[in-house]
Amino acid sequence: MTYTETSMNDLRAAGDELADATVAALFDRGEVGTFNTLMRYVSVAGAPLPDGLPDVAREYLNTMSAPPSWVDWGEMEKARLFFIDNNVHISTALSFASMPACYVVPPVAKLLSATHGLKYPSKRMAETGQFTVYLMRPDAFEAGSRFIPAVQKVRLLHASIRHHLVRENRWDTAALGTPICQEDMIGGQMFFSLLVLDSLDRLGIHMSTEGAEAYYYAWRVVGAMLGVDQDAVPKSLVEARQFLDLYMVRHMGPSEEGAHLTRRLIDLYEEVVPGTFFDPIVSALIRHLVGDTCADWLQVPRTPWDTLVKAVPHLLGVLETIEDHSPLGAWALDRLGHLTSVLELSSLTRGRVMHYAIPEQLKKDYGVSNTVPRTRRWTPPPATVS
Repeated sequence: MTYTETSMNDLRAAGDELADATVAALFDRGEVGTFNTLMRYVSVAGAPLPDGLPDVAREYLNTMSAPPSWVDWGEMEKARLFFIDNNVHISTALSFASMPACYVVPPVAKLLSATHGLKYPSKRMAETGQFTVYLMRPDAFEAGSRFIPAVQKVRLLHASIRHHLVRENRWDTAALGTPICQEDMIGGQMFFSLLVLDSLDRLGIHMSTEGAEAYYYAWRVVGAMLGVDQDAVPKSLVEARQFLDLYMVRHMGPSEEGAHLTRRLIDLYEEVVPGTFFDPIVSALIRHLVGDTCADWLQVPRTPWDTLVKAVPHLLGVLETIEDHSPLGAWALDRLGHLTSVLELSSLTRGRVMHYAIPEQLKKDYGVSNTVPRTRRWTPPPATVS
């Protein structure tokens, strides 16, 4: 598929018809509170839906109770094994590349700042981490799993944000497009899949093409369940690269919201890192993974660790050599990676299960305005003739 400015503009105007209609009906009928209260106790797939659940919600949940019919379960298993083998590296990429990449897209940064992102970055990271862990469990799509209920609720959460911002006239749709539009949803899918793979490569992680393609495929399945238009989503890594390049050229740039969100993210992880000596590694990792231009836009501070972080690929290469040549070493490193990921997620969630509820209102003390962020659009450098 070929992506153009025209096709991207069409995606910018589109939302999610199924979820938007469900949320609109819940608000119109005053049933949001009932839905949230009852659904708090529905956390695993296959559980009976509670009595008293609004009919429109019941219909939506039944429609969303299974993955797409086209899912290749062999590919999903490859993706799960890829995640197990690289879980700590993937967590690093999600935290220090994927999230900052969201912030370097001004409309996305503005939207995140309008939905508590400025105040609670740990909640956003905890939800993302928990969501990924649910996805990569062997029973993710079976009865008793937590992934499908999470997807069902996140999709409605996105629709509720569109509902609030548009209905309350707190979003300039003409200038910014539909909030959480198809273009941004596909862009987010690229940040959590292709950009993660790019970051692993930048960290010096050796990946098979088969494993990388499977990991990307898993996020295609996630996108489908979150309401991404499957006629528009890139089907391969080659198409994904084309989409992401055009998406970033169209939107990337500095913004006040992006810099603020990044500062909050850095503060969050500096609290997670024990002591203070290693605090600068957080900024250094972000700068290493997103590059100096984006890091400067996000006002990521430069530190003496910027140079030291460049040695990370060499260190990881040594660890991978140990893993490749020692079964015991491979087992030990896999366990260490698993424990590291668990500890990071526990620090972000404070040991709680994150719930994805429909907000009955968006608080108005987060600096949300109805204006286009003051940004300068990125312009690619002129081609040079050799």
